Amino acid sequence: MRLSVLDLCSVIDGEEPRKSFEYARDLAQAVESFGYTRYWVAEHHDSLGIVSSCPEVLIGHLAGHTQKMRIGSGGVMLPNHSTYHIAEIFRTLEALYPNRIDLGLGRAPGSGGRAIQALRPDHHEQAQRFPEEIDKLFLYFEDKLTLKAAPSINTKPEVWILGSSDFGARLAAQKGLPYSFAQHFSGRNAIEVMRFYKENFNPSPYLEKPNLIMGCHIICAESEEEADFLSLSSDVSMAYFIQKGQSMPLLKPEDAQQVGLTEEDRFYIRQSFPKFVGTPEKIKEELAPYSQYADELVISCMVYDQKKRINSYRLLSEVFKQNC
Repeated sequence: MRLSVLDLCSVIDGEEPRKSFEYARDLAQAVESFGYTRYWVAEHHDSLGIVSSCPEVLIGHLAGHTQKMRIGSGGVMLPNHSTYHIAEIFRTLEALYPNRIDLGLGRAPGSGGRAIQALRPDHHEQAQRFPEEIDKLFLYFEDKLTLKAAPSINTKPEVWILGSSDFGARLAAQKGLPYSFAQHFSGRNAIEVMRFYKENFNPSPYLEKPNLIMGCHIICAESEEEADFLSLSSDVSMAYFIQKGQSMPLLKPEDAQQVGLTEEDRFYIRQSFPKFVGTPEKIKEELAPYSQYADELVISCMVYDQKKRINSYRLLSEVFKQNC
């Protein structure tokens, strides 16, 4: 199974937010050496704990510091933006880094109400037009409209549909596009959604057979105890999000431990935001039921310590036998 990265660019408690961009660069270079397929950056707004508000800027930065790995958005929230301008941005990135750019598209706002109003007061209406705007995007990429999206180039980004419900699966299957399902924050049964996409896929000029990624949150370490300890940081962050609707910087596990989450609290949090925590062998076993549907995993790893975070991705690459 192919492995990839989904980075929310979490802020680390006690550090400047811009340090997160350095960590993203270093992680991208590390996972490229581990044999990972792609590195995606998510779009989020109005957040103290996440600084991936402009994925298109980070994509250019990360592509410039890697050699061959695909770099892209996981995803751009299309209703927040002008479809025409997104076509221009990603054509520019594709011109700079040919055959390396992914454009993952979602229809959610990636933010709360204040940011939605600031970004796009008519977001709801734009979200309703999401399927038509995807068609328009391809027309821009193929120079089939009078209005041209510069620069005009012979290649185009690889377009993915992202989703956490069956809406995205239906849309991707209907249009014959690759699909990424967000298992890590979806309440839907991942296997049912992924099976639906694969069984209902319509071949298209863009894709002959289904191509499916499952997004998941994984924290991997040499021992169960260490992995569980490292996961305390994200557990507290997710608890804060559930209570306040806002993200917070990742705490040291020692500090997160002092918050006093009970085992019941942690169970509830992981029902809302599922994650796989443990040794490489345990995680591979737990992922086995999904592997008959997912062609690839795009993995988020919210860990305070950058070295431990990189090690988590390294351990996964070894157990899944990537070409390191």
